Amino acid sequence: MRYFLCLSYDGSAFCGWQIQPSSPSVQASLEGALSRLLNRPVSVTGAGRTDTGVHAAGYIAHFDWDGDLPFEASDFTYKLNAILPREVVVHSLAPVAGDLHARFSARRREYTYFIHRQKDPFLRNYSWLCGYPVLDFEAMNEACQYLLGTHDFSCFEKTGGDNKTSLCTVYEAFWKPYIPSHLQVMAGEGVPSETVASRPLPSPMGPSLLYGRGWPWVSEGTPSPAYWYFRVSADRFLRNMVRAIVGSIIEVGRGKHRPEWIAELIEGGSRGDAGESAPGHALFLNKVEY
Repeated sequence: MRYFLCLSYDGSAFCGWQIQPSSPSVQASLEGALSRLLNRPVSVTGAGRTDTGVHAAGYIAHFDWDGDLPFEASDFTYKLNAILPREVVVHSLAPVAGDLHARFSARRREYTYFIHRQKDPFLRNYSWLCGYPVLDFEAMNEACQYLLGTHDFSCFEKTGGDNKTSLCTVYEAFWKPYIPSHLQVMAGEGVPSETVASRPLPSPMGPSLLYGRGWPWVSEGTPSPAYWYFRVSADRFLRNMVRAIVGSIIEVGRGKHRPEWIAELIEGGSRGDAGESAPGHALFLNKVEY
């Protein structure tokens, strides 16, 4: 019987999903916990690799087991989570058809990349402090349109991959502002998120004395909005592809290139022609569809 596990993990402590000879990986942690719980070696296959420091929410992995499991699904996940490190949590377990494969049967994957435009100590492990004075998000979203469709994305591919083709089909790609949950909570119940950044700070000393003209997260000279995410979904992704795309589109936002540059890269550029890869700690694999 084949079983699918849905899990999430904080990638900060891992070298990535895949097992490495001398570094901690998510795959090794999961296999170790399963083997301990089931009292025999268990091999796990994941939906895809994630790089060092990259996180996942809603990640899918599968393992095979002869016969019935010794525990009910709810007890199984409870016991498994008690063994797993705190950086990994299994949400659910489900039996699936034997020919359903966590990696090769996936039809669509979705990544989200977070950036913030001013210093925020609560996001430093999960969002990139992208403090360039100017970022033109309208131009960046225009550049995203050139990613859509089926293309050879080798210009955004890190060398050394084992894939047979660099063709991918991108279904959506866009940048959008957001308000982090910790700021929404501190803003108070019933406050529209778009007004959070301008609401006066309720302080007996007065907002101007402590924090300038607004909430403590609205610093003088900070571009508004201060928090953004990049969302991209495709049938498959190449090694380092999302981070290379983010780094390249940031260059468009800084005015170093026109939006059409992304189309030119895809048409005939190499990895050396594209922008630098954005840091891995702000990237999440957040959805896998079958």
